[in-house]
Amino acid sequence: MIECVTIAVALAMDAFAVSVAGALFLERLRARHVFRFAFHFGLFQGLMPILGWLSGRSISAWVMAWGHVLAFVLLSGVGLKAVISGLRQDGEVFRSDPTRGWSLVLLSLATSLDAFAVGVSVAWIDTNIWRLALTVAVITAALSALGMGIGHKVGAVFGQRVAVFGGLLLIGLGVKILVEHLTS
Repeated sequence: MIECVTIAVALAMDAFAVSVAGALFLERLRARHVFRFAFHFGLFQGLMPILGWLSGRSISAWVMAWGHVLAFVLLSGVGLKAVISGLRQDGEVFRSDPTRGWSLVLLSLATSLDAFAVGVSVAWIDTNIWRLALTVAVITAALSALGMGIGHKVGAVFGQRVAVFGGLLLIGLGVKILVEHLTS
């Protein structure tokens, strides 16, 4: 169980960081925002190890080779849109709700690709994939909710232009994922 929790916390760190950044875009943080991020990030993070475990070697080579690039593109794209909107001279700040629609799906997917790779790697050892997936899902959901609370507090302190900071945080996370995979 200690290994499951350790893996889950490590996998949840990207979702936590995105949750902090996501909350920066919201004028008012509501329970439904927190629920959407926590539910979707937990769901994607919990399902991806199972999908990786089931896929075995068929698509795992592609995900392990290109998943980090896809995560970089998705996170950087959403982040760049936020930065551009935050820097607009007309004072109109990017305030779309990242807890809805395609933004939510793309962020959930981008933060869960490493969980797929974990699922592939544990397929070859004797582990209970269901316990691992549930642990990952619950811890990711909890840390995502915590991240949204922290992000909202930061947004309240720094005001309207936090969209730039949030966008840069997403781009930085995408770069971090790309660099870690390229240097490992």
